[in-house]
Amino acid sequence: MNRRLLRAEWTKFRSVPAWVRASAAAALMIVLFPVLGMGGAGPDEAAPVPMGPDGVAVSDGYYFVHRPLSGDGRITVEVASLSSVRGAAPWAKAGLIVSAGPGLGSRYAAVMVTGGHGVRMQHDYLHDRAGQPAAARWLRLTRSGDTVTGEASADGTTWSEIDTVRVPGLAGTVEAGLFVACPPHVDGLGSAVDAATAGFGEPELAGDWPAATWTGDQIGARTATFAGYPRGVTGGFAPAGAGFTVTGAGDIAPATRGDLPVGAAPSDLLYGTFPALIVIVVVATLMMTTEYRYRMIRSTLSAGTGRVRVLVAKAVVVAGVTFASTLAAAAVAVPLWSRLVRGLGIYVFPASPGALLRAEAGTAALLAVVAVLALAVGTILRRSATAVTAVVAVTVLPYLLALTPFLPPPMARWLTEVTPAAALAVQQTLIRYPQVDTVYTPANGYYPLPPWAGMAVLCGYTALAFAVAAVLLRRRDA
Repeated sequence: MNRRLLRAEWTKFRSVPAWVRASAAAALMIVLFPVLGMGGAGPDEAAPVPMGPDGVAVSDGYYFVHRPLSGDGRITVEVASLSSVRGAAPWAKAGLIVSAGPGLGSRYAAVMVTGGHGVRMQHDYLHDRAGQPAAARWLRLTRSGDTVTGEASADGTTWSEIDTVRVPGLAGTVEAGLFVACPPHVDGLGSAVDAATAGFGEPELAGDWPAATWTGDQIGARTATFAGYPRGVTGGFAPAGAGFTVTGAGDIAPATRGDLPVGAAPSDLLYGTFPALIVIVVVATLMMTTEYRYRMIRSTLSAGTGRVRVLVAKAVVVAGVTFASTLAAAAVAVPLWSRLVRGLGIYVFPASPGALLRAEAGTAALLAVVAVLALAVGTILRRSATAVTAVVAVTVLPYLLALTPFLPPPMARWLTEVTPAAALAVQQTLIRYPQVDTVYTPANGYYPLPPWAGMAVLCGYTALAFAVAAVLLRRRDA
């Protein structure tokens, strides 16, 4: 790249005060515009958010039929039936559980039959393993110290181990027994509370079980992640022959955006990306269209440095200014607003330092690439208003459509897969958990593409537009 040409384009950029002020304003928007419209209860009014042993928010709600287990022991039971109120609950759960304590987010290990995902063993909310045979109805849970083993059987005779896990912190005496959970039923863009009922055979106990009666409790009923029961349904258990019938609701799993709709994610704290993007598109477009409007393009191209080199120099300048200014703004906005939002009593979904850095740097890269796209479209169309409208239409409009509550989820996902709006996936820090059904849509902060794959879609459109602009700039009369 010709340094003299770069210096000339940089001088031209900073000699237009409106462009400099607009670039600064775009960065300021990223700092000042987060979480618009976000509400939330104050710290004294909000229901508690259960925190799991890994430090993430969890759903910790289920109906528990239990008795104490002192030391090592084993419990075996047949799950004869499992059904839900709404008729289709793939992650309705019925099985056996050992809990480390009554506190919210306590460690646990559980083996279970599910409504549509076969037999599983799960522990400490984040960990899930499928077992064989998938159609097993007999379950066994064995505690030995802080080690818990889950097994399944199709006939109660031949057993298959699913997993053996450590549950640190198990006391000498713990509560163990039967449980039933049923997360909300997901339908389109929404969900509805659900409950499940399971029929258990007679529990077979071995080991250090003191003489006691079975006790039933709804766990996590007053937590922020518990959706409750359908109208007319309550949790409980009742004897059924030698066994029990148990009805329960809630889930034992990592919490998602659907469980905490007023929770904030880092992408919410970067809401200013959208107004900043429009300002940057205007500036980048004017860098080329102004030269055509005032017929300065002839003198710019007459220096003999090559027309494409001029276009590249303009792209480097506008992308560099945009990236530097917006990166600084994003690096300020995320920690600043995270602290302020937590002070309002709103839960902020945690993200690793690497994920936050990627969201901040990715936001700056997104805006820099959009600036190059706008410059290229301005070169192709030569008219400011037309070029700005075209770039905003292909970058912002698809995302706004994806947020429309009446748009089917497949269409929302498609819009954020194949249009330049896919690049907004670079801001995603929320985790999509395979063992949790929820509304995984862009409106909730879940994008169909991985972060850098979404960014690659925008880069592809930009490269194509830039190639067309370069060809037309070389062929057309200035």
